[in-house]
Amino acid sequence: MKKLLSLLIVAACALAASAEDGHSLWLRYQPVNKAKVETSLKTPTALLAQQELESYYPGEYIALKLDSSLPDDDGYRFDGTTLSARHEAGLLYGAHALLRGDTNVESHPAFDLRLLNHWDNLDGSIERGYAGESIFEWFKLNELLIREYARANASIGINGSVLNNVNASPKMLTTPYLKEVKKIADILRPYNIKVYLSINFATPMALKETKTADPLDKSVAKWWQKKAKEIYKFIPDFGGFLVKANSEGQPGPGDYHRTHADGANMLADALKPYKGIVMWRCFVYGANHKGEDRVKQAVSEFKPLDGQFRDNVILQTKNGPLDFQPREPYSPIFDQIKQTPNMVELQITQEYLGQSKHLVYLAPMWKEFFEQVDAHSLKGIAGVANIGLDRNWCGHHFSQANWYAFGRLAWNPSLGSRRIALEWLRMTFDGDETFTTTMADVMERSREACVNYMMPLGLHHIFKFDHHYGPEPDGFIASYPLEWCPVYYHKADKKGVGFDRSSKGTNAVGQYRKEVGQRYDRLETCPENLLLWFHRVPWTYRMKSGNTLWEELQFRYNEGVIETERYYNLWHNRMRQQVDEQRWREVDERLKDQVDNAREWRDVCLGYFRQFAE
Repeated sequence: MKKLLSLLIVAACALAASAEDGHSLWLRYQPVNKAKVETSLKTPTALLAQQELESYYPGEYIALKLDSSLPDDDGYRFDGTTLSARHEAGLLYGAHALLRGDTNVESHPAFDLRLLNHWDNLDGSIERGYAGESIFEWFKLNELLIREYARANASIGINGSVLNNVNASPKMLTTPYLKEVKKIADILRPYNIKVYLSINFATPMALKETKTADPLDKSVAKWWQKKAKEIYKFIPDFGGFLVKANSEGQPGPGDYHRTHADGANMLADALKPYKGIVMWRCFVYGANHKGEDRVKQAVSEFKPLDGQFRDNVILQTKNGPLDFQPREPYSPIFDQIKQTPNMVELQITQEYLGQSKHLVYLAPMWKEFFEQVDAHSLKGIAGVANIGLDRNWCGHHFSQANWYAFGRLAWNPSLGSRRIALEWLRMTFDGDETFTTTMADVMERSREACVNYMMPLGLHHIFKFDHHYGPEPDGFIASYPLEWCPVYYHKADKKGVGFDRSSKGTNAVGQYRKEVGQRYDRLETCPENLLLWFHRVPWTYRMKSGNTLWEELQFRYNEGVIETERYYNLWHNRMRQQVDEQRWREVDERLKDQVDNAREWRDVCLGYFRQFAE
């Protein structure tokens, strides 16, 4: 391990000395080789912490030790000369905290589970991936690249990785692939990163090893028990399964008139002897809920099952009740599920936020969620990764900030989004303080600008079909389910616009805790940035600004475009001397595209709504 880390450090130094292409991420430490690091610990994880500090820590002396009096988590304590932790992972996390200049006396993670969910397919493609193909190249694994990936995750406290798409291939659990998973797990282990797998619920039947996938069939349960035994033989610390079942065509227990609890519990029983967990996704909608408002369907399906799941099952729910929209209210599942552990799923890859072509910093959006949902009530946090084989990992250089911010908020959701932006900018670029503060301002405002030029005032899901990139407010395909069609969500006509989810409409507000539901229910108290999410409103409705709704929509769309033009002009005219040529040029090109895209969104949407509003 020591030799491998030395090679990694040499490679990192060589990259830093060459042209800046973004591959070094925020880990652009310059070797100091000054610190004497004293420790009696000789395990791989402790050696990683030791060598990071010996190479890059600017102080002269530091001691590493384990302290059983500290809380039983991945946290650490630093007193100026000694870095202490209950577990060796804490020493590694503490070492990276010191290297980024964070000398807090003591720090502990908010969540036990801090996971990346990779939507990577076995053929190398990535669903909703915008940065090239998968870094997990099956049967020809690039071990150095995976080690760099592990180091980056460890530097921000991420401790788990789901390697494959939730739309999982049954082949993932065959022995040849499990042997490959073992190789990855062996690389990630010293960095305190456990491996998890997404599974296809019907795997034993798809592989023709059972006649059914009914979770109450004894042969099916026995197959999963045998498969769990095989997995843990290869990977003793395997984390568990992530499951997407009976959603968007994926198989599940509902195919056999069984419940989600039946399916999850069967898998949980197979993993229980090995301390594995089942993360069961609550992203469900479709035929079982004909005519029901899509945003209500998850609560309708899971609330009656609360309390029926095994204790090693965790419900994994998207932050909002629809589908990673630029702005959503929080999912009411977090109000309704009380007896089953919950974890939140955030999307780092920008499926609905300009993908890797737009500079959109997501920490402010995630902070909105944590302002509404108590982090202490959650067991864990998962982020749908934006990582691919592009040299800069994330497609857009500024999309790296979203990977970084996810890790920092997964450790401490009370951190300010601006603080995280400043940290990332100082570590990622060499610009002066004016550059850093100016670009932090841009990052902080970028999500709101995106909402404005795409879907202001609570408009949602008016993207083009399938790729979810450009605008299509008139989108309707008769052969598609209505809830996939943009016209279903805005319902614009001469009378008004918006989806009535008040108590007089679908009563989606009734799924929230009382005080929140009442605020959303009343037109006068509903936040204006969610107005058209919860209410159908006349075009002449008077907003708090004094504008009519139609005037306010026009103002917001134009404001989003103006902001994006300002970002481009700032970068193009003032930042060239602050940033290396390659990264300046690549960001400049994408900002120019973003301006064009923002104008298209404004012109298409206002052109469409104008036929009703004027």
